[in-house]
Amino acid sequence: MNYSQCQQYLQEIQNLGIKLGLDRVKQVLFSLANPHQKYPSVLVAGTNGKGSVCAILAQILTEHGFQVGLYTSPHLIKIEERIRIGESLISRRDFSRSLTMIKKKVDELLAARRIDSPLTHFELLTCSAFLYFAQKKIDIAILEVGLGGRFDATNVVTPLVSVITTISRDHQEFLGEKLSQIAFEKAGIIKPGIPVVCGESGKEASRVIRNRARELQAPFFGVFDRPGCFRVQKVDGKYYFCYKSGRVEYKFLPSLRGEHQGRNAAVALAAAWQLSQCWKNLSKRKIIQGIEKVKWEGRLEVISYKPYILLDGAHNEAGAKALRSYIQNFAPRPLVFVFAMMKDKDIKRVADILFPQANKIILTTLPYSRAASPEEIRAKASRFEKRIILEPEVKAALKAAVSEAGLQGSVVVTGSLFLIGEVKKCCLLAQGLTCFFRAKMLNFRIKFCS
Repeated sequence: MNYSQCQQYLQEIQNLGIKLGLDRVKQVLFSLANPHQKYPSVLVAGTNGKGSVCAILAQILTEHGFQVGLYTSPHLIKIEERIRIGESLISRRDFSRSLTMIKKKVDELLAARRIDSPLTHFELLTCSAFLYFAQKKIDIAILEVGLGGRFDATNVVTPLVSVITTISRDHQEFLGEKLSQIAFEKAGIIKPGIPVVCGESGKEASRVIRNRARELQAPFFGVFDRPGCFRVQKVDGKYYFCYKSGRVEYKFLPSLRGEHQGRNAAVALAAAWQLSQCWKNLSKRKIIQGIEKVKWEGRLEVISYKPYILLDGAHNEAGAKALRSYIQNFAPRPLVFVFAMMKDKDIKRVADILFPQANKIILTTLPYSRAASPEEIRAKASRFEKRIILEPEVKAALKAAVSEAGLQGSVVVTGSLFLIGEVKKCCLLAQGLTCFFRAKMLNFRIKFCS
């Protein structure tokens, strides 16, 4: 298949939805000589922060000179963002070649009745990443779990270290309503004897994870368990952090914004320390370099300062609280939201956390069947109706937000990473916008909207 055919195939498969389980993925990978077993890996699960932890850990290892494969989801603009080595995304040619090989094996196994249904969209991409990383002979892979953990396609690996970031309510239709149920699914990535790094500090969830580690005799490391091990200080509008692992103290200023990113950095740091014990020795200096150099788009990403435009894919309660904390400290007033969300998310809970911060809220929608309409969002956030404006088209919503905020105010684009992707696509399509998304954008409104 060429690249266009690959896109069409994935779109057709995406309509099949989610089907949890590992048997079909294992069969396909076995028929390809188990590419996922040809390099060591780190597996990262959690409700929030897992993508950031993956990116930070990948940067730490890249700083040490390793060839690091990074597999994450979802993508913002193009699907190749999900599979990369170092800073380089998989090429269209390699993406097409890998996916074509996976499709061929799937078709053969279906014909032989060795699997009972095609792979899902996520499973296809996961297998493609495994195959590509093996072909490129990487040193190590950092893998982000897609949904849950126990039955996620990434969970076919036996990692050097298992990492669980945080536990909060999301995807309850698949993972359960209670935090203990969600934690049990996330703890499904724990393997016998494999070290577990856990950034969750809530008693209910961490107890489930700790008990599962004990059952499997997997060494458990609670990142924030020791009193005083993590400290934060705000100086001149920036967060500085100090984390103590054993007898070693790390002081760092993350390149990623927000107090929560300091905690994510501490989780990545703890995972790096575990890798130092069981794999390769990692230096303190390069660990800090990785934390302070990493880039991760769509997470408290500032794309303009005049006006202040912030992109953040806060799509659940924990993400909304982290965003609220940041804008309370750093976003100039007046503050205008551009907001869109998927129907299956807890729109009311997220709105109740974020919308009190805004002077105006512009509700828009996304070109996906799962997306909530502006009217559906308004119905679930009716107590904020006097501040709400409906604008279904994303570019028009951003134009209206910039006009409402003025050059001295703030525009916060949030609610879904898919919305962040759509805004970034608008930026790429507009001629000459590269220069506008830098520090000085005095004429942003006129040029963006023309």
